[in-house]
Order: sequence, then C-alpha cells, then structure tokens
Amino acid sequence: MTAAAALTLASPLRRLLRAAHPRGVITAPYFITRGRCTAAIAVAAAARDSAIKGSVDRNAAEEVRNILDMAERASKRRDVFHTNFLTPPIIQEAMLAIEKLADIKAVAQGGYPQAERCRISVGHPDSMTSNPDVVAALSISGNFRLEPCSHGDFLGAILGTGITREKVGDILLQGERGAQVLVDPELVDYLISTLEKVGKVGVSCAQIPLLALEYEPPRTKSFKTVESSLRVDALASAGFKISRTKLASLISAGDVRVNWMPVLKNGVTLKSGDVVSVSGMGRLKIGEIVTTRKGKYAVELIQYL
Repeated sequence: MTAAAALTLASPLRRLLRAAHPRGVITAPYFITRGRCTAAIAVAAAARDSAIKGSVDRNAAEEVRNILDMAERASKRRDVFHTNFLTPPIIQEAMLAIEKLADIKAVAQGGYPQAERCRISVGHPDSMTSNPDVVAALSISGNFRLEPCSHGDFLGAILGTGITREKVGDILLQGERGAQVLVDPELVDYLISTLEKVGKVGVSCAQIPLLALEYEPPRTKSFKTVESSLRVDALASAGFKISRTKLASLISAGDVRVNWMPVLKNGVTLKSGDVVSVSGMGRLKIGEIVTTRKGKYAVELIQYL
C-alpha cells in the first residue's frame, strides 16, 4: 500500500473522536479487526496527538491517548493488553479510534450484555484468538431487609477497602439480598477476605460465574417539563426537582456529569439522548424535545429509579 493510500485510509482521528458512532454506544462484547496495513498504523500514530485534542474533556482525551498507545504496543509486540474499567463515552471514542488501525483486534467486556462499564482488550489478531478473561463477578450477601443500601453504599464500601474506582465495573442491586459486582479478577480474593460491611449490614462475599448474574433493564419513569432553554441547569433542576442555585453549586463542586463527563459550566446545552447524573441524586436521560408555538421547549425527562 502506498503512503498516499495509507493517508486516505487513516483519516485524521480528530474527526473520528468528534463523530457519533453509527451504532451508538458500544455494548459488550464488541470486536474490531482490520487487514494488514503498517503504513496506516504509522500515519494514525502520527495523527494521534492532534486527534486527541478534539476530545471534549482533558481527562477523557488522556485516557483515549493511553488506549491508542496500548493498541500500538500490542500490534508491534503481537501481545494482548487490557485497560481498567472505562465509562461508556471513553469506550465509544477509543473503539472508534482503534477501528482505523490495522492489525488490531479489540473487544470491550463488562461481564454481561448491557454492561455500562467495560474493559477493553487490544491485541494482534493472531495473539487474541478468544475473549480474554478480564472480568469477574462477586455476590455480596447480607440481610438488607431492615437496612436497605443503595448503589453508592455498595460502591463506597468497596472503595473503602482501598480499591480504586477503575477496578470496579457495574453494580447490580438485588434488593434485600445484597448486590452482584463486576471487578478485576485479581481483586476477587482480596475483596472476599476484606469486605465485611456495607453500611451497617454485615456481609459475606463469594465469586460467582458470569452466567449467574441477574440483570434486567433499569426501571425508569418519564415526565415532561417546559423550559425556555435546553441548558443543563434548566433541565437538570427540573429533573431532580432542585433550584438552579443549588444545581449551580453542585456543578461548581464537580458533582454534575453529562454523558459521564464532568460539567464545568451552567450553560452547557443538552440534546435528546444525553444522560445527566448528579452525585447522590441519581441520573436522568433527555428524551424527546419539541419546540412549542411560543418558542419554548417541551422536554421528556426519563429518570432512572
């Protein structure tokens, strides 16, 4: 393949990272393989630094950069490398960027089909002939009938053992029985021996097969609001039923995220499909948006229960 052809094939990653994936957010597992074209790899590597600058968040840009570096090393060494657990927008941007690299196979796994937080494994196709075993499941059991615990309670208890957030995947609540948690397999024995309480409830931990996970679509409720703008402070304050002043202080404290990315300004404009989360309050999704005759916006808000 000529250098000119390689340049055409490996179009600047800036456009890749800015473009929406045609299939939406990537669900696990997701595979990418491409034919041999070492010139395309070289061009993509040269374009990487300028491409990452197009990412909307500096931390996200750095994560995608590291994943692309990892993919390059895997291709050169004919080896397989794995990321920590990543958020959906990082997964989407990274997989989309890797898609233009040659001699790379990538798979995102979160333990079950609807997983949000996944680990990406990258390697040369000859080296990665099957899905790597990079996700383990734990059952955290206890009597939560009188002391119900939230997602945050379970996450807080796990992080309280000294484990960092990127080593933990999704947490599937099971009501008064406890929860099932996806983690890095290297931490299974440590959590089994260390995690003793969630909130005030004594717990026991045991590893379970991924096939034993119990998951279902999240429960939601929808309602509508009419607002004069689509700013995050307008829609989120309506969705979480708090004042704009309170929401502004939460934004300043870094407690508000849009599509899992921190929001730094009140005036960020939302669109259909965006997910807004507020620490300690949950999250909601922006549904259908209709412009009224008076020029306002009738917005469907979908709240996760």
